[in-house]
Amino acid sequence: MKYKLSEIGKVVGGGTPSTKHSEYYTDSGIPWLTPKDLSGYDKMYISKGGRDITQEGLENSSAKLLPANSILVSSRAPIGYVAIAKNEVATNQGFKSIIPNRELVIPEYLYFVMQTSKQDLEQIASGSTFKEVSTKVMSNFEVEIPSLDEQNKVLDYLLPITRKIEKNSRINANLLNLANTLFKHYFPDINTGTDKIGDYIKNFDKLRKPLSKKQRSEIPGKYRYIGATSVNDHIDKYNFDGIYLLLGEDGTVQDEYGFPILQYTFGKFWPNNHAHVLQGKNVSTEWLYLYFSQRNISGIVTGAVQKKVSQKNMNSLKFKLPDSQELKKFDKIIQPLFSKIRSTKLENYQLEELKRVLLTKLF
Repeated sequence: MKYKLSEIGKVVGGGTPSTKHSEYYTDSGIPWLTPKDLSGYDKMYISKGGRDITQEGLENSSAKLLPANSILVSSRAPIGYVAIAKNEVATNQGFKSIIPNRELVIPEYLYFVMQTSKQDLEQIASGSTFKEVSTKVMSNFEVEIPSLDEQNKVLDYLLPITRKIEKNSRINANLLNLANTLFKHYFPDINTGTDKIGDYIKNFDKLRKPLSKKQRSEIPGKYRYIGATSVNDHIDKYNFDGIYLLLGEDGTVQDEYGFPILQYTFGKFWPNNHAHVLQGKNVSTEWLYLYFSQRNISGIVTGAVQKKVSQKNMNSLKFKLPDSQELKKFDKIIQPLFSKIRSTKLENYQLEELKRVLLTKLF
């Protein structure tokens, strides 16, 4: 049965406390999210974002306190990021969140409904400077919601897959933390030398061929079309096959601490033109990945509005090259970790494909 979102829950906007008042922000207060917090975020639930606000900040802005199990849907810049609030949270104005009526819809079911509604939401968005879905438009947005029994049957398929993907992601996060800790232990003075990292990079940027959304829609398939922060689409073609490091080139190029946006990827994929495509030269790609993971790049980022890490600036980064014996010793330790990471990622690729097929059929 079709319902307007306002008929199965309450649609709530957000707001931003004035940054002129430092007392509105705190390190530990009310979790406050922006769409940026969901960029590349692949978990169903989220408990907090990059910043917290105080009760005073909440009361002196249009931000609202949302209960646990609210469905957070980004409504601009960009549209269609979705997560479920694990606890009470607030958001900025870039969200139109839904507090679901549990008598009509299960929060996890509505989460999947909204995940599959991204393109429809983009089509009904309006605005001259940037597209946005208003509270009124979101409230009137129609979705198909079956009985609670039918919802539970669908979730019996999707939730085990989703939970397994998230478990695998946690395993890989722990493995990467271990690899990074080992890197810092073995190479504590890595950023003190005069060698240039560009001499140890194979760059494949010239082989990138970005595809428009229309072009991608004409060739749906199983291969990942990857952007600077995440997988953007799936198509039936690929132009890379192997182990690579993707480093953000423009747009989102660094996190709040100044470290680069990185992806360690392998297999068959098609990158767009917003990330450098790299491999190690005389160093392993895994070593190169760990090097950039601990390297602050704020000094080489250019652009006031559109941030950019040029190939020239990236190559100019200075470091202290370890001797070959140290590199071999370190590689012998980390390669089994990355082998496990690839194995777990491969399982997730397969599970994501299964989940994608099921979502297409079930919604």
